[in-house]
Amino acid sequence: MSLAAALTLVEPLDRQTLGERAYARLADLLISGRLAPGEKLSLRTAAELLGVSIMPVREAVSRLVADKALEVTANRAVRVPIMSATQFRDLTKVRVTIEGYAAAEAARLRGDDDVAAIARAEAAMRVQSQKRTPDLPLAVELNKTFHFAVYDAAHSPVLVEIIRALWLKAGPVINLDLRGNPDRLAKGEAVRCHADVRKAIEVGDAEAAKAGVAADIAGAADFILSRGGLPS
Repeated sequence: MSLAAALTLVEPLDRQTLGERAYARLADLLISGRLAPGEKLSLRTAAELLGVSIMPVREAVSRLVADKALEVTANRAVRVPIMSATQFRDLTKVRVTIEGYAAAEAARLRGDDDVAAIARAEAAMRVQSQKRTPDLPLAVELNKTFHFAVYDAAHSPVLVEIIRALWLKAGPVINLDLRGNPDRLAKGEAVRCHADVRKAIEVGDAEAAKAGVAADIAGAADFILSRGGLPS
């Protein structure tokens, strides 16, 4: 095989790798609430910040649009969708069902390493919430770490992939609100729910694990809806 022919095989793989990296970074921004609903995304700026050309970013954005985590407006601008209260309630119901199921599976299938990872994540979130001035962006990351430690313990890559897709949609609303409202963390409801989930998984109580995750998701949703920040 000639060198030119070999390069035609290698280059697409390189581009795909960069596209995957760009997708992962942009997805994390959405999941962590660093991009707000309605906020526009500049492909050129994103490419500069990620240290890649615009093509991998364009590929990543196309995937996120297909995931309905981003949208293209009439004037071709890319932005985070603005979620209505009705859409948010619907998304919350789906999350309660699917993520609750994942927690129940985790209680049934967890191993010792899973239990240890969940305990570490739960403790880190609890310690942060008890600080006089908690680091809210860090609390968001710790919250995500805890939830996905639970879902990983279900040992179903397909299930985790589905949940990540849900978090792509929910993250800009849920986690942006947490980052801007220390009162939500100070109330300690999420921390209590996390502790309940951890204990349930440790003893293999699937129903209690499911109920704890459902309470955590529903409690955060109720807090956000009560503030009236979402359009009807």
